[in-house]
Order: sequence, then C-alpha cells, then structure tokens
Amino acid sequence: MWLIVGLGNPGREYEQTRHNIGFRCVSRLAQRYAIDFSGKRANARIGEGMIGGARVALARPQTYMNLSGNAVVGLIHWYKIDPATQMIVVYDDLDLGFGILRLRERGSAGTHNGMKSIVGQLGSPIFPRLRIGIGRQPAGWDAARYVLGRFSREEEEQLPAVIELAVDALECTVREGITVAMNRVNAPLE
Repeated sequence: MWLIVGLGNPGREYEQTRHNIGFRCVSRLAQRYAIDFSGKRANARIGEGMIGGARVALARPQTYMNLSGNAVVGLIHWYKIDPATQMIVVYDDLDLGFGILRLRERGSAGTHNGMKSIVGQLGSPIFPRLRIGIGRQPAGWDAARYVLGRFSREEEEQLPAVIELAVDALECTVREGITVAMNRVNAPLE
C-alpha cells in the first residue's frame, strides 16, 4: 500500500496557484488510473485504486497548507503504513527553478510550511518526497504572495509537461521503487 499525498489548499480561489501543484499532480495521477476522489478521511479527499499491482491511496488534504500534517498523520494511522517506505508527498518548491523535479527519500522541510507541519506532526523527516520547482519569487515580493499567485502564461503552457513528468515519477516509485525513480528523475538535464 502506498499513500501519495499532494499538498495544496482547498477551494476554487487556490486551484491554479503555484502552491497547489501537488494537488494538480495527484489529480492527474488519479485521472491516469481512473481513480476518483470520492472518499473523505482524516480531513482529506481520498481516492483509492491500483497502480502497477500495488494498492494506492491518493490524498489531497483539506486542512489548508500550514496544517497538512494533521491530515497526513491521520491518514498514516488509518492506513497503518510506514511513512518511510509507503508514503510520498508531492509539493511546490521555491528553491528549484520552474519545472525541475527532485525526488528524495528524506530531507528537511526547508521553508515550506506544509512540509514543516508534516515533519512536526510525524516527528521525523524520513519519508519520500517529490519537490516540483516553481522558481524563486521576484525581488521585493513576499514569498507567501508569490506561492499563492498563479503561474505566468508561459509557465502555464509548460505545466502539463511538468505535471506528466511528476506523475511518471510517482508511478515509477510505486512500480519500481524509490531508488529506480530517483535515478530517473534526478538525472542531470542533457
């Protein structure tokens, strides 16, 4: 069983924001495998199904970003999984250029409040995560304003390809394991 959590904020006003790229990736993965988000559990919208012969639960926490840990810890307990080996969290990252993906088995929360909440609630940073670069905010901009803003027209045009790569990475993680997926996703660009 894999728990795949896409971070974001609930509500129409946040749907297309940079901060909701985790929601968008998990939604695209659900679409690829005809999984619907008809379930509700632990303050999250849930879709359950199969990917590559493995059971998966796809989750979009409804707690708002800064309280993501509440939903994630509730889901870990509900599904009785080991987050170090059976969970992956997908989220936006200011420290990566737009469209760059980084898959890791563990790491710090960095400046991301959703990840800070998850690490704090879990009491451990040891769980896989897929970071999706949204680029750094322009000089003089507040980081919160930037992540809650929309992608530029040019970025939005490129976003479907970025999301497909992220979904491929999630699928590879479930099918072939985190090490194989990291070798593919984290390969230097040619």
